[in-house]
Amino acid sequence: MSSTTRERLTPSQRLGRGLRYSTVGPVDVTRGAVGLGVESARSSAAWAADRYRNSQVARQLKAELATAQAVVAAEVSAAQEAVASLPERLAQPRRSRQRRRRLLWAGAGVAVLAGGAVTFSILRRSTQPEPSPLPPSVEVTPKP
Repeated sequence: MSSTTRERLTPSQRLGRGLRYSTVGPVDVTRGAVGLGVESARSSAAWAADRYRNSQVARQLKAELATAQAVVAAEVSAAQEAVASLPERLAQPRRSRQRRRRLLWAGAGVAVLAGGAVTFSILRRSTQPEPSPLPPSVEVTPKP
């Protein structure tokens, strides 16, 4: 039985087959050589396109890097100013109202954590099965 579908040959396979067989040789050699040339041109074009895209990406990255460096420089100068003014801020008297609020929030946080711990332990105990009042169906100690 013959197959109705034919496998398509790659240009390099066609060139090899053309060199092997003498009857269809010149046609296959020509088609194989042309196919290899076309594939080579397509590969070169794809390589050139990739290089062009990569060069554009590199230009964009350089611009973004310059912007990021400017932002970092601004942040560093702001941080230096904040550090320079730190002794003055520490010398200012603290407000007792803010301290009371902090203590209130800390107490509320501790109360919530304690309530969560109690709830967790109650739920944990309620999910553990109770031991069966019946004796075990299999002997615990095997006989020799």
